[in-house]
Amino acid sequence: MRQIYRLAVCLGAGMVAATTLAADQQENVDRLNTAAAVFEQIMGTPDRGIPQDLLEKAQCVVIVPGMKKGAFIVGAEFGKGYFTCREHSRGWTAPGAVRVEGGSFGFQIGGEETDVVMLVMNEDGERRLLSSQFKLGADASVAAGPVGRSTQASTDLYMTAEILSWSRSRGAFAGISLAGATVRQDLKDNEALYGRKLSNKDIIEGNTPVPPAAEQLVRTIDRYSPQKSAAAQ
Repeated sequence: MRQIYRLAVCLGAGMVAATTLAADQQENVDRLNTAAAVFEQIMGTPDRGIPQDLLEKAQCVVIVPGMKKGAFIVGAEFGKGYFTCREHSRGWTAPGAVRVEGGSFGFQIGGEETDVVMLVMNEDGERRLLSSQFKLGADASVAAGPVGRSTQASTDLYMTAEILSWSRSRGAFAGISLAGATVRQDLKDNEALYGRKLSNKDIIEGNTPVPPAAEQLVRTIDRYSPQKSAAAQ
């Protein structure tokens, strides 16, 4: 009888684990598709989107769709998203999962959720992104990105910032500094997406194939910036 009870407990635990994994996988699929849609919508309005010349210079793109935020001028609290980096021999990499916590949205008011996009502009910023966690404004310099079809991007701000950031809330898209926010790799979402434990560094530097769930996101980013970064030219 005791053995039967133990077997039942093990089977029950296995079913719960399988159900949880399936839910996590579907959550990642939905979030990846939303991230692709967010980027498509932002870049689809070039006069009010991310300047193309900055996108061409970016090493990595980070998209956090539906980042939860607090009340009026309180700022962001929590969000989950993905990033992909430009690998010059094979295009954009398979995405790694991240969590963003804290950070001020300043004038961005209204709405309970905000889409966040960050461009990592150099190798130093990419190294930060591949670490287990880092703080924007402390470990990595961050600045509010400009909006428009193009920009000279020649000021000291854009030349020296490791990361440029934007947010979109209720249709309004603007550059915003996320200084104070912490960016962490999300090992749980990576495991749900890839079926095994992988760090973001493993994914980006390990020639990990793009999983089917992430193909739409990678294709969308590649459509707007298929060229090599300026640093590689």
